[in-house]
Amino acid sequence: MSNNVILLRFGELYLKGKNQSYFENMLKDNIRAKLDGIDCKLYFGRGRYVVKEYADHDEDEIIERVRHIFGLHSLSVARRCGYDLQEVADLAIELTPDVGTFRVSSHRSYKKYELDSMQLNKYIGEKVLQAKPALSVDLHTPDYVLNVDVREGGDIYMYDSAMPCAGGMPTGTAGDGLLLLSGGIDSPVAGYMLAKRGINITALHFHSYPYTSEAAKDKVVRLARILKDYSPSFRLYSISLTKIQEAIHKCCKPNYMITLVRRAMMRIAERIAAANGCGCIVNGESLGQVASQTMESINVTNAVVKLPVFRPLIGMDKDEIIDIARRIGTFETSIEPYEDCCTVFLPDYPLIKPEINKVEEQEARITELGALIEEAVAAIETIEL
Repeated sequence: MSNNVILLRFGELYLKGKNQSYFENMLKDNIRAKLDGIDCKLYFGRGRYVVKEYADHDEDEIIERVRHIFGLHSLSVARRCGYDLQEVADLAIELTPDVGTFRVSSHRSYKKYELDSMQLNKYIGEKVLQAKPALSVDLHTPDYVLNVDVREGGDIYMYDSAMPCAGGMPTGTAGDGLLLLSGGIDSPVAGYMLAKRGINITALHFHSYPYTSEAAKDKVVRLARILKDYSPSFRLYSISLTKIQEAIHKCCKPNYMITLVRRAMMRIAERIAAANGCGCIVNGESLGQVASQTMESINVTNAVVKLPVFRPLIGMDKDEIIDIARRIGTFETSIEPYEDCCTVFLPDYPLIKPEINKVEEQEARITELGALIEEAVAAIETIEL
């Protein structure tokens, strides 16, 4: 077993007042689920969670798993000792370097400990300097910082740094949402952003086989697997738009193609959202990025659904979105050159500012639209991740 422990910290949950226990309990459940299959013990104290009694070879895997848990602010790999001052001094001497500069930074959450934070800093500093005369103290820009965390229950933890975690709110605390997941850069980031605010993500992918390939579908599955690492209950469905797109192409003016396809997508999405208990639809639209993402286009698209449509990227530019995609690991997959359903029957000059009455006139030409939507929903495919 490792001599180390892993300290887990949460931040934003402190703002939840009397509801904090609900958020904490959800976070604890998410941690247990994430570490399922690893032999370790979890301790849930006030303001700190601790992973302990794990094998050395599992440490990196534990860190990789917990750093993707929404609701956790940071983690530290630490060593534990008891309250005995000689034991404290011995561990501090073991952890500090032999040369250079250092500072001791103590935090005493257990207020009954015999030394307060300043006294503990002084005591540890003196013992370290006695044992390592080549070291010197620098309170402002030290080479090494020894953090000392005095907790209840007889535990003192020492560590030198903190690693950032995913932040946000625990997954599941904000309900469920249906993400429209394409193979592009934007929609996976949108799903990540809403999962970070506590939403359980269910995803719906539209394909246009045989106009789109199995490789394009596989790309989306791989994106979904990356997102599942952040939203463990992630589910993926796939629906064919082919017959609907063919009908629009046959019956309507070409420049209405994208607008009418988006309206059909939203009608289908609302059906799937209702069937899965989702309280919103989520997509990766960014205002003005393409023709279907102008204010007018968005309003015309929204008009066919009653559920709220969340667009977490609406005010972001492409570089900001790409930065997040790189950070969460979806970018390299998203840029693989496989087509998606939005490229099928793409007009040369799509509408930028569609008018709702004219859109409805074009849509009315597709007499079988309702039946095609029913057929598409009935043929939904559940994709195992």
